[in-house]
Amino acid sequence: MLNRILEYIDTLTPELLELQRNLVAIPAMSPKNGGDGEKDKADWLKQRLAAMGITDVRDLNAPADDVSCGYRPNVAAILPGKDTSRTFWIISHIDIVPPGDPSLWESDPYTLVQDGDLIMGRGVEDNQQGMVSSLLLAKSFKDLDVIPPINLGLLLVADEETGSAFGLDYVLREHGDIFGPNDLILVPDSGSSDGAAVEVAEKGQFWIKAEVLGKQCHASSPDQGINSLVGAADLILRSRSLYDRFNATDKLFEPSHSTFEATKKDANVENINTLPGRDVFYFDCRVLPQYDIQEVFDALRELADEVEKAQGVTIHLTEIQKEQAATPTPVDSPIVRRIMAGVKSIYQVSPYPVGIGGGTVAAFLRRAGHSAVVWSRLEHNAHQPNETSSISSTLGDAKVMAVALLSDEAS
Repeated sequence: MLNRILEYIDTLTPELLELQRNLVAIPAMSPKNGGDGEKDKADWLKQRLAAMGITDVRDLNAPADDVSCGYRPNVAAILPGKDTSRTFWIISHIDIVPPGDPSLWESDPYTLVQDGDLIMGRGVEDNQQGMVSSLLLAKSFKDLDVIPPINLGLLLVADEETGSAFGLDYVLREHGDIFGPNDLILVPDSGSSDGAAVEVAEKGQFWIKAEVLGKQCHASSPDQGINSLVGAADLILRSRSLYDRFNATDKLFEPSHSTFEATKKDANVENINTLPGRDVFYFDCRVLPQYDIQEVFDALRELADEVEKAQGVTIHLTEIQKEQAATPTPVDSPIVRRIMAGVKSIYQVSPYPVGIGGGTVAAFLRRAGHSAVVWSRLEHNAHQPNETSSISSTLGDAKVMAVALLSDEAS
């Protein structure tokens, strides 16, 4: 059975290109990214699933008053297996990020362009490569009239690019019963160029807004004011001590330590000869799982208190996004073993477990007690101009998924 599936996947390049061409042509952006949500793309995907003969499709729509249709779509499609008590879930996200400066693109971001093994267009890698691989896998089973050993589930979620409150987070909160205790879960949304890296852990993510208040005055008379920019600079420099305070390392991750970086800064005064009375900037902290992420905020608050005394400013710290690191997926769990077996078989490389500093929807699954793996073989140019994806990797990833699903046949 496995060889039939693998051989059939090799014939599906025309289907792959048609899927990507249609998906690229339908922008699906969050209102936070200037879009009207994912409804049009979700509707097209549901029509495609129906055309493939997949009839068990559920709408798990998250109510939303900032999009014209009133909801953000999440779609669960299931191809029944011989054992319907278990499901191999492949979770990909429908939404994309904006294309950015059009002058940096070699072509229209919403028109698919092919150059040999590579295709170009916004979303072709993030996350349509994984999505298309899963659709090709499902098509293979349907076209060959093969029943998988367990259910094959495709979960297409909204809002991944802007926090997942209307996506997988919502699905787990309101429809968490779709996941069983013995289900296998793959999120094809990160990976290495050779396919060897199998992500089993993520750092905690903490974004903090720092508002530093002083007193504005003419720059020629600084004694009449309190320079908020100096206070901001002092806090940024003192924040480097967080690296010493939270200095644990874990070789599973790259980098192996927690990170605490000042990033975005809002504009303050418009002219050079004015001492600013208000400065706003942000921290992006990625924290190893062994630390309680609240400890980072408390430590930063201590540093802010020191700056207030030293510089005469007032500092307000506000949590913008806060995600405690989830317990890593055990490296000997069934889903990890299956994906690694597939990677070794299809790509002829030695797979290894990794942890990442970025965030994927797998964190929500792990916090809910589900073992999940994040894996794909990627070009790694998501969010960039001229985003590309590999045809051979899309087909290869579908084959890895097939090996992982069909490993039950050997037992």
